[in-house]
Amino acid sequence: MNIVVIGLGSMGKRRIRLVKELFPLYNIYGVDEREDRRLEVTELFGIKCYEKINRIYNDYPIDVAFVCTSPVSHNEIINRCLKYKWHVFTEINLVEEGYDENIKLAQDNNCVLFLSSTFFYREEIKYIRKVVKEKNKWNYIYHIGQYLPNWHPWEKYNNFFIGNKKTNGCREIMAIELPWLISTFGKVNNMNVIKDKITQLNIDFNDNYMIQIKHENGNKGTLIVDVVSPVAVRNLEIYSEKQYIQWHGTPNSLFEYNENNNELNLVRLSEKEEHKEGYSNFIVENAYKNEIKEFFDVLQNNKKIIYGFKEDKEILKLINKVEE
Repeated sequence: MNIVVIGLGSMGKRRIRLVKELFPLYNIYGVDEREDRRLEVTELFGIKCYEKINRIYNDYPIDVAFVCTSPVSHNEIINRCLKYKWHVFTEINLVEEGYDENIKLAQDNNCVLFLSSTFFYREEIKYIRKVVKEKNKWNYIYHIGQYLPNWHPWEKYNNFFIGNKKTNGCREIMAIELPWLISTFGKVNNMNVIKDKITQLNIDFNDNYMIQIKHENGNKGTLIVDVVSPVAVRNLEIYSEKQYIQWHGTPNSLFEYNENNNELNLVRLSEKEEHKEGYSNFIVENAYKNEIKEFFDVLQNNKKIIYGFKEDKEILKLINKVEE
């Protein structure tokens, strides 16, 4: 199989590394307009890189494209890949331009159009979803935050898509978290949002949100999202009568209340944690690897996609309402 990874930044390099680990016999190529990234990837992974997509289209019969560029460029790139009849794995889009056209184009050309939603593949989230599904009427409090300049310390935040109002850091956090939250706790019935800007950052968007959510089935929660906290935070509390779950974003921080001994007990997950040096402890490689496996399972065995463009379009509409 011939695979091209388009966009050779941090996510592009991660996808290349994981695909090589999982499927060492597949041929991988890279595309990026920046020469420094092409040279770095060639040195790191020994793969051939191109400046333009059309160049590789003319040289190799590509089967699969991983779209790992900035979200604002996804629509055009996905559209071109589908017209080439390449199957597509794309990172989160954050904007819904071209969704209907690309869904139809994928269907017409018999292509898989797969959207990354990494948290569905985290073992902690799988466990939480299982417990919550067993009983209704839950409350939750969930805070996710990290100071914007600390996301990618090696580059200026204004040069990274999280500093762009259209694809800002708070919007990205919501696009990562809301899919699994809504799938777990139910469709949103009502919301109340408090938001403003409290930092001196050179940005033209709100840097913190406090969102009260009521779900159709009676579950309710408070979601706090920000790019303010100087300490990277992912704190989740879920509770119901005689039940309580606590999670701090890492595989060894998932605790569940045990009524028999009146204590919080560590939930031991079967999958061994994989962590890449240089990233926050919240960034666990297993989930990225698991969703790549899932993509190829969809591609080769017609497995149903867990979360796709149709579902994501509704999530992005919800985020738009939060940002209004």
